[in-house]
Amino acid sequence: MSQNLTELAQSRHLAGHIYFYSLSRKFVDESYDVPEEAKQIMYYSLAIGHHLGVVDCLNSVMDCDGKQYLAWISDLPAQSEAFRKMQGFIVFGEITIYPEHINMLAVAFAAIDRDIQTECSQQLTQKFIEALGAIHREPTMYMMIRGGR
Repeated sequence: MSQNLTELAQSRHLAGHIYFYSLSRKFVDESYDVPEEAKQIMYYSLAIGHHLGVVDCLNSVMDCDGKQYLAWISDLPAQSEAFRKMQGFIVFGEITIYPEHINMLAVAFAAIDRDIQTECSQQLTQKFIEALGAIHREPTMYMMIRGGR
């Protein structure tokens, strides 16, 4: 294991379980009385692409533990953009994958030689590429990778 990976392995974010959440739906929370003027601002902000007053509903589409995550991303070239993106979870405890990331990540993970991957890493790669494909088909979706206990 390289020195960089050894340092990453010490991250507290790898101590628990890691969940890959995908946006399943959005809704405007109207459970409280909002003045009509404020509603108009909220709806205008939605129309121009902002999410003021919108609740995102996320579903877990895959998960792994910290050791599995580190082993999985370690199969990526260490200097690659894909590795840097995925190591963001280890550094910050959360990353978001938007449509602009999916091609880069899908190409990088698809290029990993299956013979060097563990069975777990192969399964993670397959599920991850499938989840990226869902984002590609519905560009308003995104994925969030977060840790949990």
